[in-house]
Amino acid sequence: MASLISIGMSGLGAAQSGLHTTGNNIANADVAGYSRQQNVQTTTGSIRYGQVYIGSGTTLADVRRVYNAFLDNQLQASTSLNSDAAAYLKQITSVDNLLSDANTGVTGALKSFFSALQGLSAKPNDDASRQLLLTNAESLANRFNTISAQFKEQNSNINGNLKSMTEQVNNLAKTVASLNEQIAKVAAINGQPNDLMDQRDETIRQLNELVGVQTTNRNGNIDVTLANGQSLVLGTSVNALSVVTSTTDPSQVSIKLGYNNSTVDVTNSLTGGEIGGLLRYRKDTLIPAQNEIGRLALVMADKVNSQLAQGIDKNGEFGAALFNDINSALSMAGRSLAMSGNSAGSGNLDVVIKDTSLLSTSDYQVTFTSATSYTVRKLPDNTSMGSFDLNTTPQPVIDGFSLNLRGGALSAGDSFKITPTRNGAANLDVVMTDSKKLAMAAPLSATAGGSNTGTGVISQPVLKSVLDIADPAQRLELQNGIKHSTPVRLVFGDENVTPQTYQMVNAKGDPIGAPGTFIPGQGNTLQLNIPMVDASGAPVLDGSGVQKTIAVQMDVSGAPKKGDSYSIALTGASSSDNRNGLSLLELQNKQTVDVGSATKGVSLTDAYGKLVESVGAKTQQAKMDSSATGAILTQAKASRDSLSGVQLDEEAGNLVKYQQYYTASSQIIKAAQEVFNTLISAL
Repeated sequence: MASLISIGMSGLGAAQSGLHTTGNNIANADVAGYSRQQNVQTTTGSIRYGQVYIGSGTTLADVRRVYNAFLDNQLQASTSLNSDAAAYLKQITSVDNLLSDANTGVTGALKSFFSALQGLSAKPNDDASRQLLLTNAESLANRFNTISAQFKEQNSNINGNLKSMTEQVNNLAKTVASLNEQIAKVAAINGQPNDLMDQRDETIRQLNELVGVQTTNRNGNIDVTLANGQSLVLGTSVNALSVVTSTTDPSQVSIKLGYNNSTVDVTNSLTGGEIGGLLRYRKDTLIPAQNEIGRLALVMADKVNSQLAQGIDKNGEFGAALFNDINSALSMAGRSLAMSGNSAGSGNLDVVIKDTSLLSTSDYQVTFTSATSYTVRKLPDNTSMGSFDLNTTPQPVIDGFSLNLRGGALSAGDSFKITPTRNGAANLDVVMTDSKKLAMAAPLSATAGGSNTGTGVISQPVLKSVLDIADPAQRLELQNGIKHSTPVRLVFGDENVTPQTYQMVNAKGDPIGAPGTFIPGQGNTLQLNIPMVDASGAPVLDGSGVQKTIAVQMDVSGAPKKGDSYSIALTGASSSDNRNGLSLLELQNKQTVDVGSATKGVSLTDAYGKLVESVGAKTQQAKMDSSATGAILTQAKASRDSLSGVQLDEEAGNLVKYQQYYTASSQIIKAAQEVFNTLISAL
């Protein structure tokens, strides 16, 4: 009877443990990372009765964790990819909306600016039109400023998020290490601790939400490594991540991994998770967009200011700048970032924009090989731009900019990050306050002599000598030269002599240079060189002692008579001339951006359109990536849950099974008791 009772009792125990395990599964059905458990029962062994063996009951051999490493690894990897894609999409969506929206983008402001310029060109003396252009210029500058501010705010938010997420990674890594220790202790005494192993896997999944990691099972311990193979968790020890200001760009943060009492920069090797998505977005989209919008602002300011400098304003003076000087001391200094490890007392570099049309959207790494010699590499692909020397005069132009030393001497190994266009949009500002200073007129005008008798027609003169706003001394000299070297007259010779001659004379009537010739009745382009004099009438000489000249071009047609003359003079105040305004208007469609590229350049409007198109395409790709990785994650989770997840219907069936099991086992005990009572009664 004792054997039958023992068998019944073992059945009761098995049923009770089954009910307990099933109840535990049901209770933890909604716990993240929980793997359902199953009882594993075995027989307790057989007892020999004569020539046969009779079973003696059952025992609980194990509570098995239903788990598949392959399915879990799939879930971990898809979690990392989806978090990366979602983080990237969130960031780029806001930029896409910013750039493409009519109320925040540059396109509308550019159109309004050129529309106002067109109106002023039609009525160059109208004060209301002048003020409207000034107002639209301020709106355009504000639009650039706003976009730049949004980029900087986003960069700041990314810095903050990276710091917060890195702290979370460290906390989760410590949790994994602690669970490794607990699991090892329990496993050494009491077998496999299922709940602790579930917690560890769930912690690693949460790690993958933040940054992509790989795992290795080493004697029951889970080692966690980053994408570059460096250890984050090694058994029960943790190599912590830290966020520091980037040594190459103070506006950004870098992520370092502590290792053997030192740190190694892992920023460029981290992939996956939210951290990977943020770093990928910053590198692939944010920085290029900042540089592109900055380049457009620089080109806009430079080309408009340069053209205004070629004209005459309503006061009869040479044109003043509408926008800020792109090569102000502050702007030049802000384009060079000295590396933190540079030699003590070393200076910095001024980055001078020489030709905005040649600027790229890249950053550059400048490394000195001696006190004056340096190499330049274009980032991020490290394309060599060549080797140069600070003592070269003039300094070589590299993609539209040149470098000058500022401050103390440099040493071999000193390095600088050059960002020619990064702050262009932030620095754009309207500096003109008086709309009368908008130079709509061309600097030189031609008028026919009052006593002309021929049919000659002469075009308005075009100044071919360029007033260089990047060279104030040259600009002032040429402006003064034009003022003091004009007016001059063209006096035509005998029309019966072929070719007909013309002679340039000064205000006193004295001949200037040798006579020129042209063919009457045809279109003729005259290339004139007006000798330059100063306020005293003395010649202005170059370094070789040769008198400088002012290059002027004009067309002559028809048939001038002998003695006919045309005067070329500085355009006066309140002129109705709009030729410089029309030249400004051409900037709307003129190829002024990225002229040095294989595409031969694009206009300001098209360049901004390409930026919007590029960001829009990346946004669409990001949406597809997020959707695809989301589907993969859903499938991976479903696959994992189909095996390891708690199915309530199945567990409900198990409850009924174990209840019946329990009832049947109790009947065994009852039967044994009745047999025993029958025997007792028979005595």
